[in-house]
Amino acid sequence: MNISVSIGPLVALIAGILILAAPRLLNYIVALYLIIIGLLGLFGGSLH
Repeated sequence: MNISVSIGPLVALIAGILILAAPRLLNYIVALYLIIIGLLGLFGGSLH
């Protein structure tokens, strides 16, 4: 049995759980997500 999960939905799930647990983390989670997406875009990474 081979389970493959792309990183985008996994990051969204973890971020959602963290936001539910501590809503004040929302700003940091969004900022980190945008920075990571930006770096991956600049350096040719892919989230697929």
